[in-house]
Amino acid sequence: MNDQDIIDLYFARNEQAIAETDKSYGKVCMQVSMNILDSRPDAEECVSDTYLKTWNAIPPTRPHSLCAFVCRIARNLSLSRLRDLRRQKRNQELTLSFDELEACIPATVEDAGELSTLLNDFLEGLDETNRVLFMGRYWYSYAIDDLAAQMGLTDKAVYMRLHKTREKLRAYLAERGYRV
Repeated sequence: MNDQDIIDLYFARNEQAIAETDKSYGKVCMQVSMNILDSRPDAEECVSDTYLKTWNAIPPTRPHSLCAFVCRIARNLSLSRLRDLRRQKRNQELTLSFDELEACIPATVEDAGELSTLLNDFLEGLDETNRVLFMGRYWYSYAIDDLAAQMGLTDKAVYMRLHKTREKLRAYLAERGYRV
């Protein structure tokens, strides 16, 4: 079943939409949540909550990409759960990735849509390897060693590529009036 068929099921308020969403995107949502939370029970709860939140959001929303839509919900729910767990000092890898990116992205942004467009344009200008590494580290929250294994690179090579990409991002945003 393709995305539009599943979205049509949501608009028809057919509960089969949740089963089809799980079948199509359950594994990727679980991976996103596991990368953030590093706890299977917490991740499973977030994925389950993702389906409820998706059910409540569609309609009226009609996403262009159902995968991106449900992954964003899973990511946001997982980050909220992590904030609750952070008080207990869990998952330092995610904290490290946020700290790395914090040096590039302005803390306060008046127009988040414009910044989002700039980030997308920046990512489109990267070669595929650097784009995959950047998204893997800062969107999907993969650890450096996991990215290295997936990409067939050394940990040091991944770290250096990410460092150079962050520097390029900082310069790119500074040229457009966004200073850290």
